[in-house]
Amino acid sequence: MVLNNILLDLDNVLVGLIYILASFLFFAIGKYAYKVVHKGFDADHELVEKDNFAFAIAQAGYYVGLLLVIGSALKGESNGLINDLIQLGIYATLGIVLLNIGMVISDKLVLPNFKMKKEIVDDQNAGVGAVEAAIAIGTGLILHGIISADHIDFAIVLMDFTIAQLIFVLTSKVYNWITPYNIHEHLEKDNVAVGVGFAGALLAVANILRFAVSGEIESWHDFGLVIVFDVLIALAILPITRFITDKILLPKRSLTDEIINQDHPNVGAALIEAFAYIGGSMLITWCL
Repeated sequence: MVLNNILLDLDNVLVGLIYILASFLFFAIGKYAYKVVHKGFDADHELVEKDNFAFAIAQAGYYVGLLLVIGSALKGESNGLINDLIQLGIYATLGIVLLNIGMVISDKLVLPNFKMKKEIVDDQNAGVGAVEAAIAIGTGLILHGIISADHIDFAIVLMDFTIAQLIFVLTSKVYNWITPYNIHEHLEKDNVAVGVGFAGALLAVANILRFAVSGEIESWHDFGLVIVFDVLIALAILPITRFITDKILLPKRSLTDEIINQDHPNVGAALIEAFAYIGGSMLITWCL
């Protein structure tokens, strides 16, 4: 009995190692895909030679998004090692492609006034780096919710991803409307606090969208209602959370003053704002 348990444990360890090695392979593929899509971004030069903190933030965000995509392909019940590896290969590859496509689309629509290469590589704008990281992680969260669902096929993946990505962009516009300052204007001034607060809002919305697309689809009508309901929640959470942050979490200070009206913008206050957005989204998904 003891010997059988030991052999079973060894077998589980070996199978786990195979999954880990396969995941590292797709992580390397994902890293290469980023290099192909984001031409002009030399990671080694930016990180080692230039000590580019803005690029480091953006790159780390992409790696988190990539990890979420690969992890989604590993979730679920096992169908045998070979079938699991085939499924991992199919959905990890699809996820990597969609992650990079989603980032390119969001870069152009969430921050349409900027060229990412100029802001992150040339200007080393850490605020824009934070937003870029949030776009990558947010896209990864959405894909994680879609791919890890038990009922998926390619058509559903593509449709869900398209809908969620459009909503992701829409809510980024809403955030700019509810803030009493122009996000693009202050990011252009290298205001890291503005970028951190905006990044938190993007992650909160992405988390709610992850929850919306991860449920079972009993009918397209019901799925549409779920999406509409969760979108309304995502749109509502931004102004409500900003009010709560301003009046409860930072009652003796004006959040806007701390973020844009200081000689040195208060990144700490922006982190509290970002936490409030993300924490609120987590509470909502746990309670629904």
